[in-house]
Amino acid sequence: MDKENLKLTSSEIGTLWTQYINGTAVDTINKYMFTIIEDEQIKALFQEAIQVSEKQKNTITTFFEKDGFPIPVGFNDSDLKQGAKRLFSDVFCLHYLHIMTLHGLLGHMTSLTSSVRKDLREFYDACDNEGKKMYHQTTELLLEKGHFQRDPYFYPDESPEFVSGQQFLDGFFGDQRPLAATEIIGLSLNIKKKILEKSLSMGFSQVTNSEEVRDFLKSAQHTSDKQIQSLTKILHQDQLPIPTSWESEVTTSEESPFSDKLMLYHIGFLLQSSQAYHGTGLSAAMRIDLVVAYEKIILKNLMVTKEWFNLMTKNKWLEQPPIAPNRKEIAKNK
Repeated sequence: MDKENLKLTSSEIGTLWTQYINGTAVDTINKYMFTIIEDEQIKALFQEAIQVSEKQKNTITTFFEKDGFPIPVGFNDSDLKQGAKRLFSDVFCLHYLHIMTLHGLLGHMTSLTSSVRKDLREFYDACDNEGKKMYHQTTELLLEKGHFQRDPYFYPDESPEFVSGQQFLDGFFGDQRPLAATEIIGLSLNIKKKILEKSLSMGFSQVTNSEEVRDFLKSAQHTSDKQIQSLTKILHQDQLPIPTSWESEVTTSEESPFSDKLMLYHIGFLLQSSQAYHGTGLSAAMRIDLVVAYEKIILKNLMVTKEWFNLMTKNKWLEQPPIAPNRKEIAKNK
């Protein structure tokens, strides 16, 4: 096998395409935030993130050109309105960069495990290293400024214990055991991501020019709020601290910095990517009430995502990924 001239597989094409679309969407948001940020330390991180994104986009473009695939449209400066008023605080921007870095790390590792070609593996290795660097930087800065929300503390047991009965699974009736550390991981991460989703939906709904998009964003905000309440209620019952919301970090501006296409796509991206985190939380859940909560959230998100898909396609905003040849149509047209 000629390892130096391997063609891109369908999986490799799919991951590159996804990285390009999502990367250009987040990069456009980052470029706006860079223009409004006043804190020099936060601004420097966004400048670095924009430079890294540009480098990654150029590399993906080279991969597509080499194998003869069209360059996706994605998102660009036409989706950004220069000079728009401040919609988010500096602190919100830093939280946004931190959470989106987490999404990027997951995406890079998923793409790496789907890649065979050496140049792709080296590319995703580099993306992962850049993502880890940004994760450390955003974490350190959030800690330095007192805005990092730590997960609940545990007091250690004297010795390891083993599950002794069915009550470990119970969550509705009888004596309910406290949450396990493995369950709190998913709860905490999912709540933080839902808080970002809700805050962005609220901000975007203020500035969109489309009544249809506004209605969807308001509905998405309401859904996120209910899901946050569902998960935080479980933490509250165990007298565990709850992550604070970020609504106060969204200004009252009604001037849109972004195209409606970008805002709607971004919320859909968060809805779809959150399903993976909900599934991870569900897989670690061993208390019945927690299992039910995750199942309801996953089902509701599927319904909301369908509404999002219909609205995106109605406006011809949803770019189609590369698809396999339709052999039946080819034979029919022969």
